Amino acid sequence: MALGRKVDVPVSDVSLIRGMWEVRVKKHRHTQKKEQERIEQSALPKIDQQWQYRIYCKSLQTKELNLLHHYLERSLTETQPCAEAEQDRREPEQSRLIFQLDGEQWMDFPRELQWMTYLKEWHVRGTRICRLPEYLALFTQLSVLQIPKNTIAELPPEIGKLTGLRELNVSYNRLSQVPPELGDCENLKRLELTGNHNLSELPFELSSLKQLLHLDIAENCFRSIPICALRMSALQLLDLSHNRLGDLPQDMDRLEQLVTLFLHKNNLTYLPHCLTKISTLKMIVVSGDDLNSIPTRLCRNPEIKFIRLCDNRATAEIKKKEEEEEKKKEKNRWREPREEEVKKDSGEKEFIELYLNSLKDRETVPESTTKVSISCLL
Repeated sequence: MALGRKVDVPVSDVSLIRGMWEVRVKKHRHTQKKEQERIEQSALPKIDQQWQYRIYCKSLQTKELNLLHHYLERSLTETQPCAEAEQDRREPEQSRLIFQLDGEQWMDFPRELQWMTYLKEWHVRGTRICRLPEYLALFTQLSVLQIPKNTIAELPPEIGKLTGLRELNVSYNRLSQVPPELGDCENLKRLELTGNHNLSELPFELSSLKQLLHLDIAENCFRSIPICALRMSALQLLDLSHNRLGDLPQDMDRLEQLVTLFLHKNNLTYLPHCLTKISTLKMIVVSGDDLNSIPTRLCRNPEIKFIRLCDNRATAEIKKKEEEEEKKKEKNRWREPREEEVKKDSGEKEFIELYLNSLKDRETVPESTTKVSISCLL
C-alpha cells in the first residue's frame, strides 16, 4: 500500500443499527398481525366450517339429521321467558340468539354446537362440564357467556378472541387461575368469578378492561386486592367479600367511579382514609365484629350507606371450632367441592344481595345487622 493513500473505513453507531433493526422487526410483526386479521375476516374459515358441517351430516342417519335440523331451527327462534324483565339490558327480542344447557346429565357440550356460531349468548349452568370447547373462538358474535355452577377447571386462552364479550360469569366453578388473554376482551362490562375457592390472584393484563363496571371476586382466597382491579377506572361495583384480606391499599381512591364496595367476611381491622376521597361512593358493606378503626367521614356521611354485618356466635368455642374446620378445608382445598357446599354458598350470597337491595330505598340504615339462624322442627 502506498504511503499517503486514503482508505474509507465505514464507522457506524451500534445503537443506530439496533434502532433500524427494531423498526424492521416492528413492521414485520405488524404485517403478520394484519395478515392474521385478514385470514380471520375472510370467508375461508366459514367455508371450511360449512364443509365440515356437511361431512358431519353425511355421517348421520335420517332420523338424527332431522333432529339436528330441528334443533338448529328451534335455537334460532327460542327466547328466554324472562325477556320482558331484561329487555332494557339486552338487545331486542327478535335479534337475540341464545343457547341454553342445564342439568347434571351433561358432561360435555353437544357436538352440533360448533355449527351454531351465530349465537350471541350462552347460558350453561348446573352441569358436570369441566372445560370449554376448543371451537369457542369461532363464536365471534358472542356477547354474554354465563357458565356458573359447573365443574370448569380452567378458561382457555382462546377466550381472548371473543372481543365482543360484554358479560362473563364463571362463578361457583373450580378455577385456580384466569388466563391473561382475558384482558383482550376490552368491551367486557361485567365479570363474575365468585366461589371458585382456589382462585387467589388475577393477571395484570386485566388492567386493560377499562370499560368494566362490575367485578365480583367474592368467596375466593384473595389476601390482597389484585393490582389490575385498581386500574379498572370505570369500575362501579367491587365485591371482595368472603376472602382473606388483611388490609386495603392506600391508593383505592384511584377507583374514581366506584359506587358500591363489599368488604364483609374478611380479616380487616381498619378502613383506610383514602376511601373518603371517592366522591361517587354510595354503599360500603363490612363485617362489624373485628373493625376498630373507621374514618368518621365514612360511617357518619349521610350520602353513604355504611352497613355492618355481625355474626351471631353464641360462644368463643363455636368460633374456635369454625377456625379449626377452616384449617381442615385449607388442607383439602384441592378436593372437589360437594354440590351442597355450592348451593349453600350461592344461597347466602343471594340472601345478602336481596337484603342490601332492600336497604337502597331506605333513608337510613341500621347501625349494625346481626345474622340469626332459625331452624324449625315439624
